[in-house]
Amino acid sequence: MLRLLFWISAAFPVYVYFGYPLLLWALRAIFRSAPRTETVEPSVSLLVAAYNEAAVIAEKIRNSLALDYPAEKLEVVVASDGSKDATAAIVCEFAEGESGERVRLLNFEENRGKMAVLNDAISELRGEIVAFSDASSKLAPDSVRKLVQSFNDPRVGAASGVYRLLKQDQARLGSQEDFYWKYETFLKVQEAKLGAFTGAHGSLYAIRRTLYPFPSQDTINDDFTVPMRILERGFRVAYVPAAVAYEEAHEMEGFSRRVRITAGNIEQMREIKSLIWPPRPFVLFCLLSHKAGRLVVPLFMLMALATNIALRGQFPYNWLLLGQALFYAIAATGAVVSLRPKMLRLPYYFCMINSALFAWVYQALRHKRAIPSRVQLDRLGNRS
Repeated sequence: MLRLLFWISAAFPVYVYFGYPLLLWALRAIFRSAPRTETVEPSVSLLVAAYNEAAVIAEKIRNSLALDYPAEKLEVVVASDGSKDATAAIVCEFAEGESGERVRLLNFEENRGKMAVLNDAISELRGEIVAFSDASSKLAPDSVRKLVQSFNDPRVGAASGVYRLLKQDQARLGSQEDFYWKYETFLKVQEAKLGAFTGAHGSLYAIRRTLYPFPSQDTINDDFTVPMRILERGFRVAYVPAAVAYEEAHEMEGFSRRVRITAGNIEQMREIKSLIWPPRPFVLFCLLSHKAGRLVVPLFMLMALATNIALRGQFPYNWLLLGQALFYAIAATGAVVSLRPKMLRLPYYFCMINSALFAWVYQALRHKRAIPSRVQLDRLGNRS
């Protein structure tokens, strides 16, 4: 029984991180399904939810106004979520200046959270398509143009761009983060070709405004929940790697962000029931293998270590235990020093993103909530 438990627990992470991508690659050759795209120019509202973003909001507006898209069909709307800094004042300068007709401020005085702001802002928008983007994201000049081509297909209700990292050398784990998101992009491309892509990148994604689902205010990951609810209504979610948003590597670091991602992934499991009936087998398979599988990998890693220790003294388990010990020793060393070559930092990065599950469990038990609030998760991450 111990041997069986060990091999199951060791094989599961291998399937999630290596077997599933290979299986997707094989399936896409058989079940290829991609939306048709043609050149279209619908009216677009670029919506940016901002809280205390004075340091970056001016550059975000300039970047948005410089997009290669007809000026008369693109409005830039900043929804300030009770910002205490100069965010609203900076946006007002643009709205009252030469760009006034293209820039608008929705100034919500109370800080209520991103989801509440998005819900209230939607009814104020004019565009047929709503593109969501983070204040810290820089959009490629043709990103919105590339993104909206998917909506020429009436089956498409939402579309996601992709993001790439800038200034990797200025972040401690910049290269590892970049590698991880290139890996994630590969998975999403294959899922999209199967018609089973569910989420989106918060840096840049778009929906048909009439399909906005108004999620509950405690929703953590709008970039999953909004597209998923649209998928549930029978529409498709397109993935457009040519629509690029850029994030500086340091913006993507931090343990609190990994805990929020974990909390969001746990929240996403609520959507499984909607994929059972009416049945969407590919989507359900991808969600379970990708999102659900990632959530439980840390538990299987612990089980593999515990059963391996129990089996020590037997061949080949001594050697396998030595391999695990070496892996975790490199990870622990990487937590305190910057190892070289950079590949040696991957064990630490892998263990860090997986340990976020245990931080989430701690926070959930402490506050007796199924999903801790974003503020609670941020505080936990800062202490960690």
